[in-house]
Amino acid sequence: MRNHASLFMGIALFLASLNLRPAINSVSPLLQAIRGDLGMSAFAASLLTSIPVLCMGIFSPLAARLGRRLGIERVIGWSLAVIGLGNAMRIATHSGLMMLLTAFVAGVGIAAVGPLLSGFIKSRFPTRVPAMISLYTAALAIGATAASGMSIPLQAGLHAWQNSLAVWSLLALVAYAFWRLTAQRASSRQESVSAIASSGSKSAWRNGKAWLLTMSFGALAMLFYSLTAWLPPIVQEMGFGKAYAAGMLTLFSITQVPVGLLLPMLLKRVPSRFVWLLTGSAFLLVGFTMLELSLVPWLAVILIGFGPGILFPLNLMMPIEATGNAQEAANWSAMTQSFGYVIGAIGPLALGLLHDATGGSSSALVAGMMLITLAMLAIQFSLFPAGKSRRRVALQN
Repeated sequence: MRNHASLFMGIALFLASLNLRPAINSVSPLLQAIRGDLGMSAFAASLLTSIPVLCMGIFSPLAARLGRRLGIERVIGWSLAVIGLGNAMRIATHSGLMMLLTAFVAGVGIAAVGPLLSGFIKSRFPTRVPAMISLYTAALAIGATAASGMSIPLQAGLHAWQNSLAVWSLLALVAYAFWRLTAQRASSRQESVSAIASSGSKSAWRNGKAWLLTMSFGALAMLFYSLTAWLPPIVQEMGFGKAYAAGMLTLFSITQVPVGLLLPMLLKRVPSRFVWLLTGSAFLLVGFTMLELSLVPWLAVILIGFGPGILFPLNLMMPIEATGNAQEAANWSAMTQSFGYVIGAIGPLALGLLHDATGGSSSALVAGMMLITLAMLAIQFSLFPAGKSRRRVALQN
């Protein structure tokens, strides 16, 4: 019976995680059509990516407090409904302002689900954290891949980009219904995650390691959302067609799926988190160098995809491993994701401004992302100072 309950909890986690990227990734392949129909500048269009990311930064701490008061499972359920509403509103979008509003509504829902899922994993799967983080991040990548790859075909089949974007509300509806029937119902029969004692919890706000984790997450978020917003335009400006450029974003997303699923096995062979942080950053630098030199874009994008495929689950895992209980994990995750996503939102905006200022220079955009990667490397070395700490299995507080 317990095995069945764990299976249903895992499916609920997977479906909830699937909904954290389509509202963002479905926009990028259609960006030129959206800009043309709504008369949006490159900077305004970049807000369609940055607004949800900013929401994740601003509302994550509030989500942690709501989870503590009302129950993590209940708040996640409500938030899935909000994501569905934001996507559904896009079917009636005919102005830039309305489009930005849909990004805000979906972003509020995404902001709540992200950090609370970390607390959910800590509580429901305390001995299987790496495996469940792997499932979580694989679902994120699958959702992003599906949204990136299906946006243009859906636009053609449904005869409007608005319809293409609104379809993703159906995925949120399925996730909401399954979550209510499994995870939320189970929490009403058992001790809610919010009821777990948090006395003696380590304060993230006064902890140096927590701030370094936040900066690490923020640098990765800057890279990820910059690539989500600007990879297709970068590839197009290299002389490739719209369909090929959209395909590169799909390839970037899909590459992360097998890497994320393999990571728990890789960690068993080489347990040091520090080694894998450096490996992920190295893949990014090699891929960006190839893009800068216009060398084999598809291979460059695969190498770039290996980066977040390794780094994102590690950045989600480290706050959970450094904490002692579910509420503490949710609090640390809320902090790292809050400030981290605010930092991440700067990426697409800064690249949008750079794009306008340089007259559409893809080389400048890639160089900017290389600099962010180097800064992230410096943070990783600070997280694990020379000596014994680099040989530890996990980050210790």
